Amino acid sequence: MERGKNKASQRNFDAMRKFSEQYAKRSGTYFCADQSITTAVIEGLAKHKEELGAPLCPCRYYEDKEAEVKNTYWNCPCVPMRERKECHCMLFLTADNPFAGTRQDLEPTEISYDS
Repeated sequence: MERGKNKASQRNFDAMRKFSEQYAKRSGTYFCADQSITTAVIEGLAKHKEELGAPLCPCRYYEDKEAEVKNTYWNCPCVPMRERKECHCMLFLTADNPFAGTRQDLEPTEISYDS
């Protein structure tokens, strides 16, 4: 799977991929059937981890990202995910979600800088 143009480092991407795989297994959730969605969300989490020091949900708008990181509500896994298994980003989906795939792991994804 090819990653987008606004890329985190390979190290941070791999760390967030491993975290996501472990959390999916622990929570009994699955990644989206469309792996490009999962890859984009993990990329956003990795980029926020790199820039802000925490994996802030990349699918929301924040007026002050640093304040949101300190608040921790939207740091992945966010409070709605931890409490109700509701993932706004569609990263962690319950088996009954029509967009859920059957995987709790991803194929390793490399950065391609020639795009």
